Amino acid sequence: MTNHIVLFEPLMPANTGNIARTCAGTNTELHLIKPLGFSTDDKYMKRAGLDYWDKVKITYHENLPEFLESMDENDELYVVSKFAERTYADVDYTDESKNHYFLFGKETTGLPEIFMRKYEKKCIRIPQNDRNIRALNLSNTAAIVIYEALRQQSFPDLERVHRYENDKLKYLLNPPKTAAFYCEHLFISAGVCYNWNQDYQGGFFNGSEKKNNAQKK
Repeated sequence: MTNHIVLFEPLMPANTGNIARTCAGTNTELHLIKPLGFSTDDKYMKRAGLDYWDKVKITYHENLPEFLESMDENDELYVVSKFAERTYADVDYTDESKNHYFLFGKETTGLPEIFMRKYEKKCIRIPQNDRNIRALNLSNTAAIVIYEALRQQSFPDLERVHRYENDKLKYLLNPPKTAAFYCEHLFISAGVCYNWNQDYQGGFFNGSEKKNNAQKK
């Protein structure tokens, strides 16, 4: 089972760059259906994708029919459109025997109407306030949909927790050796006082708790 994001004739390089970054972070394959509204060397697209481009598998298709022909018989296609009558959250994406393809239209005109009518049952929608906007941003839409699929699939091969070299939340799991580090980096604005001693290695207390502990001793 592999997830795929498919962009039909994308126009804005920053959107495609952002989506490529999402693909890199979620092990999602990216498909670009020509013609593109930019060069793949575009500086804005590269900037949005940062240094993740080599982490993304990208496939180019000359046109929409060519892309459809590239899909296997058992692959599942989802057409993301505001015109759909069911939401993206109403669909089950957990079938491991299938590859899941999420097709997104051009930023300005979407997908061809003839194609839309032919694949009406494949269409899914993200709920939105249609009185306020015409459509959500393309890169945001792609992220919303792919993460719903991944959530249902239990985030395959993704790290639910990661400990970073300079981790802002996990100091206490592998604490530094000095209280000075905490005083410099954590909770100073809240007036928290750290008590670094043999009884409370890595513990932290406010002033009253520290006083109470001292009295108990």
